[in-house]
Amino acid sequence: MKRIFKIALFNLLGFPGLVFAADPASADSWQLLSIFEKGGFMMYPILFASVLMLGIAIERAYNLRRKNIINSNFLQNVRDQWDWKDIQKTLQLCNSYDNSLSRILKVGLLRVGGKLDEIERAIEGAGQHEASLMNSNLRVLGAVANITPMMGLLGTVFGMIKAFDVISLSGTGNPGLVASGISEALITTAAGMVVGIPALAFYHYFRGKIDRYVFEMEEISFELIEELSYDGIRKAKPATSGPSREKPKKTSSVG
Repeated sequence: MKRIFKIALFNLLGFPGLVFAADPASADSWQLLSIFEKGGFMMYPILFASVLMLGIAIERAYNLRRKNIINSNFLQNVRDQWDWKDIQKTLQLCNSYDNSLSRILKVGLLRVGGKLDEIERAIEGAGQHEASLMNSNLRVLGAVANITPMMGLLGTVFGMIKAFDVISLSGTGNPGLVASGISEALITTAAGMVVGIPALAFYHYFRGKIDRYVFEMEEISFELIEELSYDGIRKAKPATSGPSREKPKKTSSVG
C-alpha cells in the first residue's frame, strides 16, 4: 500500500520525467519508485518540498484571481455613485465587498477632508499592507526554490562519498558498486532541479502579478480620491466665497 501511494504521488507531481531521462523505452511506475529509492534518503525532503510547492502554487493561483483583488463590479458601482456629498454611501459599499481594492479605497475615504498628501500616504500604506498579505505564502515558495537544489547537491555529496568509500574498501574491481553511489548523486541532483526550477518560476510569476495589482489599485484609489477632493472644492467654492468688495467711488473736490 505504501508503494502504491508513492507511485500515485510521483505521477501527480511530474516525477515521471526522471524515468524518461533514465530509460526512454520504459515509463513503468515501479521503475520510478526504484529510481526514487536509489536516490537515497535525501529524496524524501525533496518529495516533501515538491508537495509544498504544488500546494502553494494552487493556493496562490486561486486567491490571486482578479475578482478577489480588483472586483470589476465593485469598481463600477463605486464610479456610478461617486458623490463628494455622500461619502458614507461609498464607505458602506466598500464594507459590503471583501477585496483588496475596497479596503485600500476605504482607507482613503476615511481621510477625505484632510490634506491630499496625507491621504496619498495612507493609500500607499494600505497598498503595502495588502501586498504583504498577498505575498504571505510566496516566502515559503521562494525558500523551496532556493533550498531544494541545495538538498539535491547535498544528496550528490552523499552519493559521491558512498562511491569513494566503496572504492577505498574494494578498489575499482567492482564497478557496479561504484556506479550505485554515482547514480544516487545524479538522481538527487536531478530531483532537486525538477522541483526547484518550477518553484522559482512560480515565485517570480506571482511576485510580478502582485506588483501589478498593487500599482493598479493605488492608481485607481489616487484617481478617485483626487477627483472627489477636486469636485468637493469646486462645488463648495461658490457657497463659501465672501461678498465681493465694491470699488470706492471717486469724490470730486469742490474748488
